Amino acid sequence: MKIAIISDTHDHLQNIEASMDVLKGAEVVLHCGDLCAPFVIKRLGEGLEGIPLHVVWGNNEGDTFMISKIAANFEDVYLHGELAELDLGGLRIAVNHYPRIAQGLARSGLYDLVCYGHDHTAHTEIVGDCTLVNPGEILGMNGPSTLAIFDTETREVEHIEI
Repeated sequence: MKIAIISDTHDHLQNIEASMDVLKGAEVVLHCGDLCAPFVIKRLGEGLEGIPLHVVWGNNEGDTFMISKIAANFEDVYLHGELAELDLGGLRIAVNHYPRIAQGLARSGLYDLVCYGHDHTAHTEIVGDCTLVNPGEILGMNGPSTLAIFDTETREVEHIEI
């Protein structure tokens, strides 16, 4: 199974649109927080056309009520609050926004994959038997816009520049 991992979109519709072809090639999309405006969840829900999208809150969600209201229009958009715990492709996965929390989750030994965002820096690290991934930022504020693809069969991570 191919899992696309994104984070820190921060309302940047042009880069979200530029990432859509890659995202549509995945079987599941994980968003590690900082959608920001409600229109981002609408664009992702429409653009992914039924591909499951799992979202956790970051520290810059402007209107969680409206994001939730819009997300309810898409049966394949799942809002998890601050932490998502998922079973995908036979693996136990945790998603949150913050690096420090993600490092603790990876060290816990409970997960095969832990994904996070917040610092806008693409990163992959093996912690015990867990793969720890920050896909970087869609925004493109601190460098190139990036996302990550995780293959559940090979457990390989590919960081892709948009």
